[in-house]
Amino acid sequence: MNLDDDTKWLEWVAKQFESIAGEDKEIDLEEFKAALKVKESFFAERFFALFDLDGSGTISLDELLEALKLLVHGSETDKLRFLFQVYDVDGSGSIEPEELRTVLESCLKESSISLPEKKLDDLTLALFESADSDNSGSITFEELREELERFPEVMENLTISAASWLKPPTALRKSHAPRYLRPAYWHNNRSKLLFLGSYLCMNIILFTFAALKHVDSGPWIMLAKGCGQCLNFNCAFIVVLMLRRCLTWLRATWVARLLPLDQNVILHQLMGYAVAVLTAVHTGAHVANFVRMSQTKGTYQLWEYLFTTQPGIGWIYGTASLTGLMLQLLIALMLVCSSTFVRKGGHFEVFYWTHLSYIFIWALLIVHGPNFWKWFVVPGFLFLLEKIFGVAMSHVGGLYIVEINLLPSKVTHLVIKRPPFFHYKPGDYVYLNIPVIAKYEWHPFTISSAPEQPGTIWLHIRSLGQWTNRLYEYFWNQQECHDHRSEWLDRKAKAKKKNRSQKWVQKCLFGSSDLDQPVASSSDEMVEILSYMPIRHPSWETASIPGRLSENQRLCNIKCYIDGPYGTPTRRIFTSEHAVLIGAGIGITPFASILQSIMFRHRMRKQTSSSQENMKLLKVDFIWINRDQKSFEWFVSLLTELEINQAEEDPSNRFLEMHLYMTSALGKNDMKAIGLQMALDLLAKKEKKDSITGLKTRTQPGRPDWNKLFQKLAKENKGKVHVFFCGSPALAKVIKAHCEQFKFQFFKEHF
Repeated sequence: MNLDDDTKWLEWVAKQFESIAGEDKEIDLEEFKAALKVKESFFAERFFALFDLDGSGTISLDELLEALKLLVHGSETDKLRFLFQVYDVDGSGSIEPEELRTVLESCLKESSISLPEKKLDDLTLALFESADSDNSGSITFEELREELERFPEVMENLTISAASWLKPPTALRKSHAPRYLRPAYWHNNRSKLLFLGSYLCMNIILFTFAALKHVDSGPWIMLAKGCGQCLNFNCAFIVVLMLRRCLTWLRATWVARLLPLDQNVILHQLMGYAVAVLTAVHTGAHVANFVRMSQTKGTYQLWEYLFTTQPGIGWIYGTASLTGLMLQLLIALMLVCSSTFVRKGGHFEVFYWTHLSYIFIWALLIVHGPNFWKWFVVPGFLFLLEKIFGVAMSHVGGLYIVEINLLPSKVTHLVIKRPPFFHYKPGDYVYLNIPVIAKYEWHPFTISSAPEQPGTIWLHIRSLGQWTNRLYEYFWNQQECHDHRSEWLDRKAKAKKKNRSQKWVQKCLFGSSDLDQPVASSSDEMVEILSYMPIRHPSWETASIPGRLSENQRLCNIKCYIDGPYGTPTRRIFTSEHAVLIGAGIGITPFASILQSIMFRHRMRKQTSSSQENMKLLKVDFIWINRDQKSFEWFVSLLTELEINQAEEDPSNRFLEMHLYMTSALGKNDMKAIGLQMALDLLAKKEKKDSITGLKTRTQPGRPDWNKLFQKLAKENKGKVHVFFCGSPALAKVIKAHCEQFKFQFFKEHF
């Protein structure tokens, strides 16, 4: 910072302090905790004690500014001294093992990481042994400095959340050209821009020719006819964008390189808005013309033009006005009910049922306009074929959910019996219908199992909407009923065994009523007798109840239907040279299938020594970003298997490289996490595995530094980089902007 920036920053900090401190102009511990937004009070108390220079129990503005200057503008030694004082709880001038353990325990809580006590002891020992170079049993300031110097990335930017909480206002960025005008944007979006340009030109040409044909009828008729001809085209072509089977087939052809097939849903929505606007203008122009005719000719009143067939306007019994008004209402209703607020606000049924009004819209369009059927006949025929084929295929054979597994973060893992005729590609998705959840609702989900997996297909469904929440709750309630029933059966069996044991003991101890019958005919019978007694030897314990797979996993037999499979942008992965797969949270599901298939083909390629195993891939980078520790449990077994498959490969030249990030964990540049991250690194090197996931790949704290990561990928020179993303739209925008900067091709899941 220069002097001007520093002055502005100090003024801004003073204003922030006044808003927090109140009338007494002092910040106490509770106000400090709330402002610092730390999860663990240990760090708030330690920071407060170090900020409170006079030991008064409150922090003044001068004390706060002095402390923040040290943390933001201070030297490396100043920051290290502050860190050492945080760790030196008793102020003895050295850090003892118990103090270090307390700090690391607080670090774990601050980063929302849960580890066993044994693992915490291992982390403490690993860091302490590494830092205590003279084996004195304590860590001095110089030893801590030497330890930190082994982690240069930590020394670059040492700060705490307080510096972020009271940081200078963001400096005004230098003006740059809008991203839509940059060459990289045009290069990466050329197929979409070419399509949109052609679409716009087509509408202009149709409007112009239709309007010129009616130049003698006045401007209102010209406007209405021009919009009407555009509506003929748009209302027919909007169907083409939702021919999923045809689009899936086209993805395997050269057409996929020319047309933006991967963005068909976005283009469908865009065309829907165009239809709504054209309909409103078309209707308005006709109404304006009816007003003119009712005033000049006087043959019919305005209401007769609008609500009767007497004027004879239209090619079928003069119904153009009536059908036009009905079309206007239906299209407006469909537009409103297709909004994001309705679809993702727990009202999917409203969107679904109102969207089915397209059947009535097409019927009304055929009656309304004399030329619409000519535009509609081919797309309509293809749409009808797809629907008939889809219904037939979804009801052929018996499809059943044979196993469910309730995973962390309300994720439902469904295992569905795979029909013999069902063939799909990695990353494909299906529409799923489960009658017991909702009889008429179909929802799209990515297949998470690989095509090479026989017998079953997997779906991982996160509870984000009304239907997915009902699905999770249904199986959760089923699991609860199953557990209660098992518990009741266990109690009943124990009661029965207890009753039998009393009779058997009496028989064993006092003999049978029939003195001629032996108490036990064999040693096996004697073991059986003893097994019913209340006190048993551990070696005689019976096996667990059959059918219980795990706590949240069970077998079932629930009817379901699937429509698909349908292709996605991820089908291009196998024609890429360097593929970067980025999944956020449950966004890993398409890549779970793809990674399994990629490794299968990679092994086949190595075994056959062929470079043409239906795959051009030279390198795959898999990036998985999760919010918390439990989210990694979804596919940790799959990732472990992938690491085992690569165990024999050179680590510096691996075909598959994994990058795991946990956003709730604080980074190495935060004082509340420095010790923990250093200990995790040291223990990972020692045990050859990550303490959070158990994988060999180290879980990185925080979010990826996309600029740094993409620079690394670009320097590897493994061919043209294609980035495939599945996750939140907000993150997609960030990654897409970086892809444009590095001229990487970007693909996002759309369905």
